[in-house]
Amino acid sequence: MESSIIPGSANWFAITVRHQHERQTGLSLNWKGFETLVPCYKTRRRWSDRYKDVEVPLFTGYVFCRFEQREKIRVLNTPGVAKIVEFGGAPAPLCNAEIEAIQAAIKSRLRLWPSHYLHVGDRVRIERGPLKGVQGTLLREPDGLRLVIGVELLQRAVAVELDAETIVPVHASAAAGWRA
Repeated sequence: MESSIIPGSANWFAITVRHQHERQTGLSLNWKGFETLVPCYKTRRRWSDRYKDVEVPLFTGYVFCRFEQREKIRVLNTPGVAKIVEFGGAPAPLCNAEIEAIQAAIKSRLRLWPSHYLHVGDRVRIERGPLKGVQGTLLREPDGLRLVIGVELLQRAVAVELDAETIVPVHASAAAGWRA
């Protein structure tokens, strides 16, 4: 995982936002010229008299934003921004590979949803299809396999449906315990 800020270049950061202001804050940051990512998924919600399909953020309370360290104040002064996720008093950059994996999952148009972040499990890589090259953690569910793509800094993850024929283990140790 990337653990340091690269001076003079834009890094991805997780930004905490006001309750239910992910999209609005993302749009405000875009308007200021920042690259943002507010991944969403569709779910069915129940009202007292009906059900409705709605689109909600995969990472509630967070917006991913790419910016240079010198632009920190402009980001913090954006409506809806609460703070930038930090460790040791300094903004903690996200791993580019994690953001790229989430973007690939979104572009794949496969069904995805929030998932519990897994600390254990088999690391796998997708060998073909729309997610080719994406790595994540294999999760077995009663109705099939899932690839869990985690954002370590936030201890959050998203899951995407998988075809077992597209998966290969990343490490030899993972291959020993993995059964499709």
